[in-house]
Amino acid sequence: MTDSAQDGEIDGAVYKTLLESTKAIPWRIDWQTMRFTYIGPQIESLLGWSPSSWESAQDWAERIHPEDRERVVNFCVAQSKAGTDHEADYRALTRDGGQVWIRDVVHVVRNDDGEVDSLVGFMFDISERKKTEEQLIVLQKELETLSFKDGLTGVANRRMFDSILEMEWTHARRNNQPLSIIMLDIDYFKQYNDHYGHLQGDACLKRVAQVLSSAATRARDFVARFGGEEFVLVLPETDEKSAAKIAERCRNLIFKEQIPHASSPVSQILTVSLGVGTMTPTHQDEALGFVEAVDKRLYQAKQRGRNCIVKES
Repeated sequence: MTDSAQDGEIDGAVYKTLLESTKAIPWRIDWQTMRFTYIGPQIESLLGWSPSSWESAQDWAERIHPEDRERVVNFCVAQSKAGTDHEADYRALTRDGGQVWIRDVVHVVRNDDGEVDSLVGFMFDISERKKTEEQLIVLQKELETLSFKDGLTGVANRRMFDSILEMEWTHARRNNQPLSIIMLDIDYFKQYNDHYGHLQGDACLKRVAQVLSSAATRARDFVARFGGEEFVLVLPETDEKSAAKIAERCRNLIFKEQIPHASSPVSQILTVSLGVGTMTPTHQDEALGFVEAVDKRLYQAKQRGRNCIVKES
């Protein structure tokens, strides 16, 4: 054996050792036969399938999760035919019936004539990465939920109210239907906090929010904390008469809670003031103007001595 031949064998052995010592799984497929000419032994410890069982591209396809198979196979075949290097993420099936997230990085090898000769690549186990990505998605959804939820009472916040009102306003205008709003304020809440303390005040706000949530019974009825001790209800497809009934229901339910309020000038039990408005929007109307009109009615309820409902300006 010549020195050069011996050096070649040594280089090949070193190269193979390097390939088989990495966590990435090397492989090669002959383009003409679509058969594996090599796959790293690491494949068995990862997926349970022995290297000898990887005979053709069909074996590879059948070991892709059914939900990913068509997408991945079609993509990889199209890219390979175009002679384009590519990569694909998919769930590979293990021999014992489990699954592992794989990232397959593929390099297209051409012959001297520029035609596709073979495909070589590496499979990477990206299960931990995918798990982290899924956790981040869940966390992001939780954060999005929190960004639209009042941290104290658990009902929607002002930001969510603005979004819902815009959506329901557009729907009511498009379908020529009435939209009602109830704005509600706890009477003499500052005095309540001063007398009972802020912790008890927080508990009071939570109870009021729960009562209002129970008063809004239909699927699209919406309750939000507007700010401080003020709450708002958005009632789609609700006329003036129905809105007035719901407002009275809110007032009665809160009174039935029998929350003591020793510092209130109007009652020894917690009371609320309410402003109610109904509108069938047209293109000339604005949602902000509607909210301001209802807020004025709430202010009038306070001016009239509180513990009452104002339905008209």
